[in-house]
Amino acid sequence: MKKAKVAVIGYSGDINKDPVRTLADLCLELGRELGKRYVVFTGGRNGVMELVAKGVREVGGTCVGILPWDGSDANEHNSVVIATGLDFQMRSFIMIKSVDVVISVGGEIGTAIEILAAYANMKPVILLRNTGGWTDRIVNVLIEGLYLDNRKLAPVLQAYTVCDVIELTERMVGLR
Repeated sequence: MKKAKVAVIGYSGDINKDPVRTLADLCLELGRELGKRYVVFTGGRNGVMELVAKGVREVGGTCVGILPWDGSDANEHNSVVIATGLDFQMRSFIMIKSVDVVISVGGEIGTAIEILAAYANMKPVILLRNTGGWTDRIVNVLIEGLYLDNRKLAPVLQAYTVCDVIELTERMVGLR
């Protein structure tokens, strides 16, 4: 059976500084659990991306890093690095178009753009709540608690644990 592809988006930055540092254990666990089941895509750099990739690698999974520019800032845990030659936003669209589900952890404006891009491309989004940033803020604009506009293109779901993320992902990719 072909493995589903999931993207994890979220904060970039030094993994030893907040806000990423406070999410380190959660991101490692998320990477491990996703890596056992799916091909994982990230933006391939530092922060949440690095920690998730490390978790994926620990369980022998595959993590694809979709990087801006020449890919020179790729983290060491990526299984595959794709240097797009594009800026941050454009590389994000390549990642979104390549996956079945998008999982959001914290994040600043780049993460917000990725959430909106996923929705516009009819990809389900799972918000791992209580991680800060746009992952927590965007719930305030959801219509019926599920959608970003009246077209209802794809669900924006909320999870509170890694176990919740896995359950929702399995449901979204049709494995349950």
